[in-house]
Amino acid sequence: MSILNRKAHFNYEIEEEIEAGIMLLGSEVKSIREGKASIAEAYVAEISGELFLVNCNISEYKNANRLNHPPKRQRKLLLHKNQLERIVGKMQMKGYSALPLKIFFNKKNFAKVVIGIGRGKKLYDKRESIKKKDEARREQRGEE
Repeated sequence: MSILNRKAHFNYEIEEEIEAGIMLLGSEVKSIREGKASIAEAYVAEISGELFLVNCNISEYKNANRLNHPPKRQRKLLLHKNQLERIVGKMQMKGYSALPLKIFFNKKNFAKVVIGIGRGKKLYDKRESIKKKDEARREQRGEE
């Protein structure tokens, strides 16, 4: 099961993707496995030299009872030092943002986040991508 940020490629021009680990509680892992998470409004922020996933909504796990987690808490991202420096350096450049594109479980069953670094698209860029999608759909259907 993977959680996708569908609007990311529409609203941002993603230049680079980096895979990072994420620190989760047990109840959060179980909720993600059930697919009860959303990263549509989430973003990556630097707080005192570390990167955190902010505003990611992972629903409470109903069987966790009193050991449950707060749904919108900040979650620390686990990166190598050179990756962290590269992301922070890009984020400090004007117009660049870092946002989660996907949360998934790798072969070793660790939760991973794919972070995209890119610039926000202007309105005319978004219109252009809509036109390209429509043309691709027409071609696929066989219409001319």
